Amino acid sequence: MDTIIQRFDKIKFNIASIKPIKPINIIAVSKTFPIENIRPLIEYGHEHYGENKVQEALTKWTETKKRNPKLKLHMIGKLQTNKVKFLFPLFDYLHSLDNLKLANKIAEQEDKNGKKLKIFIQVNIGNENQKNGVDLNYLEEFYSICVQELKLNIIGLMCLPPNDKNTNNYFSNMQKLNKKLGLKELSLGMSNDYLNAINYGSTFVRIGSKIFGNRS
Repeated sequence: MDTIIQRFDKIKFNIASIKPIKPINIIAVSKTFPIENIRPLIEYGHEHYGENKVQEALTKWTETKKRNPKLKLHMIGKLQTNKVKFLFPLFDYLHSLDNLKLANKIAEQEDKNGKKLKIFIQVNIGNENQKNGVDLNYLEEFYSICVQELKLNIIGLMCLPPNDKNTNNYFSNMQKLNKKLGLKELSLGMSNDYLNAINYGSTFVRIGSKIFGNRS
């Protein structure tokens, strides 16, 4: 049976085999897995981990992060404004900024905490009513407000594309939007499509089941 480390090394090998132009950051999506399952990867030296619930992350990571200051924690789930204060000082990245109310709350908490998060704007690339994300027609204005008025550190865009077999089209559109805004990082791709995402310029890939196995 493959270990977590063997599965992780296979992903790194697969990424290296397509010769990406930029360095690729693998976010090991550790949501729902206990810290005991994650520890082998921490001890192996991997630094980037993804959680989608603030309370779960606080329980799992507070002590572990104190002991391992190099670890980088990514908030990849939907974030409610009343949970923003708990992002500090535990999280380093936010992948799901999707509205102005949330942006204002983050700016307020950054001032209070004296810490800047590295932030991705979540884009509703498929224009789906049931999904979070900034509308394509509002993206440039939203980005401008975040950077110029709120002084947020927007490093890239993120999306969860529709499951309609047109993933490459959505990835291509995201790459163009990212380039248009002059952003250096791009958060695309999960366990099933991370290599495709890298081919479209993704620099952060969010991989859970291919590292930790299926969730119960």
